[in-house]
Amino acid sequence: MALRTPEQYKAALQRMRPNVHKFGELIKDVTTHPATRRTIEGHAQIYKAGHCEKHHDMVITHSDLIDEPASRYLTISKSFDDFLAICRMKRWVFQLTGTCTGGRCVGGNAINAMWATTYDLDKKLGTDYHSRLRAWLADAQRRDITCCGALTDPKGDRTKSPSQQSDPDMNLRVVARRPDGVVVRGAKIMIAGAAAAEEVFVLPGAVYKEGEEDWSIAFTVPRDAEGLTVVEARRPSDTRETEEGFDIPNKIGGITQGYLLFEDVFVPNNRIFLNGETGATLQSVMNFIVPYRAAIGSCVAGQGDVKIGAAILMARANGISSKAFKDKLIQMQINNETTYGVGIAAAALGKAHPSGVWIPDALMANVNKTHVATLPYETSRLAQEIAGGIAETGCMPSSIDLEDPKYGAKLKKYLGAAVDGDSRVRAARLVEWLTIGAGVPGCMHGGGSPDGAKLVIRSRSDWDGAAEMARRLAGIEKPINEPGGK
Repeated sequence: MALRTPEQYKAALQRMRPNVHKFGELIKDVTTHPATRRTIEGHAQIYKAGHCEKHHDMVITHSDLIDEPASRYLTISKSFDDFLAICRMKRWVFQLTGTCTGGRCVGGNAINAMWATTYDLDKKLGTDYHSRLRAWLADAQRRDITCCGALTDPKGDRTKSPSQQSDPDMNLRVVARRPDGVVVRGAKIMIAGAAAAEEVFVLPGAVYKEGEEDWSIAFTVPRDAEGLTVVEARRPSDTRETEEGFDIPNKIGGITQGYLLFEDVFVPNNRIFLNGETGATLQSVMNFIVPYRAAIGSCVAGQGDVKIGAAILMARANGISSKAFKDKLIQMQINNETTYGVGIAAAALGKAHPSGVWIPDALMANVNKTHVATLPYETSRLAQEIAGGIAETGCMPSSIDLEDPKYGAKLKKYLGAAVDGDSRVRAARLVEWLTIGAGVPGCMHGGGSPDGAKLVIRSRSDWDGAAEMARRLAGIEKPINEPGGK
């Protein structure tokens, strides 16, 4: 099948079994419902870019697997140049849509993670997981699907392992094994872009030990599989998002986070890429988080680019020269380039896995994750400072009031400044959307917690070696050892 158009993508979603819910309502058409239509539009923009001569190479590359053009979200990054292209794409897509398109981003990362994991499993155990993944991916590329990634489990009591939980379903698990596949039960939570996806790539959400084979499972399923229910989480500005007529600015994009409830969902063998091999779960998790934490710096840099533009636009709408905010804008730019640059550095210091996947440097990738968990929030604060109080939630009238026949015109009059009230509201709405609204992606915990990243940083840091280096430079002959005890 050729690269799809936005219309073909939306038509494919409309053919799916309705199984997405929000506020107690079954969403019959995710492409038109107020709670989901914006995330669909955002993902559709990527399909549109694939047919644009100017932007085609940003989102499309050549697939050696099918010897045809394919989405970068569905291909294997085999070199630093490939990974750099992914980083550039992610930053640009944020500039294009104004928000996260996780329904493709996380799934692409899952594909690359399991490409390496299944390769090693087949070499070690003689399984056929890698050939299954190759076959599934070739089909996915030909169909040009949108595939989200699902890693996070509810987990339950964090002091207990999955097998120790009072409810074993707190981590998604296999409840029945059949000759033709498995039946799974449990949940994957806070899954970006699930409503916009046609398939879900499920990975183990933790490192499992012997005796936890039922939780060690990786597979793909259609998002509308029988027994699978998606419940969309509430976003900070849901009320504004569903206000009729207040499509500001996200006529282009939007973000959703879904809770995926698996109630005895059947997965056929040809879609299973890990099934009980507990020893491979550490590798699958690391193969996922390292490239994800490297590339997420590009996502937040792209979002930061839009914040800079929105802040300048708001300053001009207020009648204030952006020169007055030079220091703030420079700091915002520094924040953007820090996460972008550290992520690219992680890729540059990476190496090729025997399967062909390019794996970034784990230390630098996790350093980037700690920056991603802090710098975008400072960028948001600075954008709000520049914008003024109107960009804070609770300081702007609703679109319904702005259009009210009795007082709407007066509201717009008094909301005006250097520009008319409608234009100023739109600029303020964009700042609000990006900084405290539904446009904010998961910077703090997206791709894992910063504390988790710090654990990896500590494990990859040679502090004893650093102390020995310092002892040598100081001319100290006797060793100075780490004191014992606490």
